[in-house]
Amino acid sequence: QGQVAESGGGSVQAGDSLRLSCATSGRAAASAAAAVGWYRQAPGKEREFVSSINWSGEISHYADSVKDRFTVSRDNAKDVVYLQMNNLKPEDTAVYYCAAANSFVRDMQSLKPGNGFWGQGTQVTVSS
Repeated sequence: QGQVAESGGGSVQAGDSLRLSCATSGRAAASAAAAVGWYRQAPGKEREFVSSINWSGEISHYADSVKDRFTVSRDNAKDVVYLQMNNLKPEDTAVYYCAAANSFVRDMQSLKPGNGFWGQGTQVTVSS
């Protein structure tokens, strides 16, 4: 089995920063060795892609809505992927999910629950 666990969410003010962590273990860690993605789901909305990173950390992708504000990175020695979120906006409020998959990093943008290993999510609330 494999596990994915997100942490680091919280309630902040607009303009603040948060760093989310995604820890993988077991088979999930093996999948994470290929690619890891971050996704979010706001109330009443569909889950959407936020960012992804390949195994080496050299290739990353971002949704247009978070470019220049969010940065994804990874520490393979610890099997952890981070999402640094700066200049947070109220529209960033959502449950943030992490997923690991044996996938090309470019394909993580279309990854759906049921494929790969998904965490339970961590809540991020940004107030104005």
